[in-house]
Amino acid sequence: MRATSKTRMTDPAQMRALCLYHFGDPGDVLRLEDVPILVPGPNQVRIRVHACALNPADRAICAGFFGGAAPRGTGLDVSGIVDAVGRGGLQRGGWRQGIRPTRLHHRPQRHSAGAVEHAVLMAWARVPEGLGLLEASVLPMAVETGVRSLDLLGLTSGQTIVINGGGSMMGFAALQIALMRGAWVIATAGETFAGALPDLGAKVTPYGGGMVQRVREIAGGPVDLALHAALADGVLPDLIDMVGGDPRRVMSISDFDEGRLGVRTTGREPNLAPRYDALAEYADLAAQGRFTLPIARIFALEAWREALDLAFSNRACGKVVLLPEEADSAS
Repeated sequence: MRATSKTRMTDPAQMRALCLYHFGDPGDVLRLEDVPILVPGPNQVRIRVHACALNPADRAICAGFFGGAAPRGTGLDVSGIVDAVGRGGLQRGGWRQGIRPTRLHHRPQRHSAGAVEHAVLMAWARVPEGLGLLEASVLPMAVETGVRSLDLLGLTSGQTIVINGGGSMMGFAALQIALMRGAWVIATAGETFAGALPDLGAKVTPYGGGMVQRVREIAGGPVDLALHAALADGVLPDLIDMVGGDPRRVMSISDFDEGRLGVRTTGREPNLAPRYDALAEYADLAAQGRFTLPIARIFALEAWREALDLAFSNRACGKVVLLPEEADSAS
């Protein structure tokens, strides 16, 4: 059961936020503090956060992988209710919003992310009827990255694609997107999701020795494209082999070899353009029951250490979500 938040005697101009003041391991550098609530700038909206879904990218933020300066916040996926609108932003009217928060112009680094009670957004989509705010919070990063990666690969109907890491949330999303585009999908996955992925329409094979041969047997030869959606090292040579030896037909969301093998990396492609425009479409599909991402556990903001430990453990089996409005963790 989830408990309702206990009344806190706080300044109404303050909010709770996870902040970091230097880079390092999340458990060492993050602090839950009371900080000022920010005012949305031009073309921005602010929401009262209902849910913030955690991603592997949050660990990278804390490590300083994406650059920028501390202090700042973390949390890239968020949903909630609009409570303020900047000049040129949306009209209020109680729209439920979900999508990723931004840094602000005037005090950006301190608490400009989603693991807060109020977040300012740079891109958003209306949460449609039939989709809860909790379910909406887990979509943004997986959808945007999945759509962008498959677009960069040039995936078309009738092609065969291998998605390495079909049980990761990036892979789980990309697999469904590829199937909707008419592709034939072979996913590599562990035992947790090996039974669920065929129900979505994918062929599944386990990781480990002989993986290249197993994929070739399923496909009847080399595959057209490959997407490396798992945070695992050492598999890129196998993926290159699966596509017939051409590394440009392999896309990685996290190339640990940093391009030395010639593999393309989603975040390093030239003229990079985020695909926030896809969020509304996949929110509608999720509301219709045609697109889904599993949720592993829900935690209160106060239980952020336990939440991050699970989210970064490779054993979550779904998204881990923080609920700033909750007082106690829930399973």
